Amino acid sequence: MNLTLHLNVYNHIVTNGEKQSDKYVLGELSAWHDFDGYTCFLGYKELTMSLYFHGKFSYDYEKETTREEFIALIEKMQSEL
Repeated sequence: MNLTLHLNVYNHIVTNGEKQSDKYVLGELSAWHDFDGYTCFLGYKELTMSLYFHGKFSYDYEKETTREEFIALIEKMQSEL
């Protein structure tokens, strides 16, 4: 997975999603950022993906199947962008 793809998905969710509290939600995915906007997050079930300012990212999840589902959703959304 590359960072540009994830940032495009993040932007799509923020642009087209519904604002719910401090997050934007589109389908099963959510997107939000920290207080200064330098770190962005994508969420799916118990998975959180952190997108860092200097081109790095990390996943935090409990089940490998959740990560696989997340990647499939991201790839599907990419094909729709």
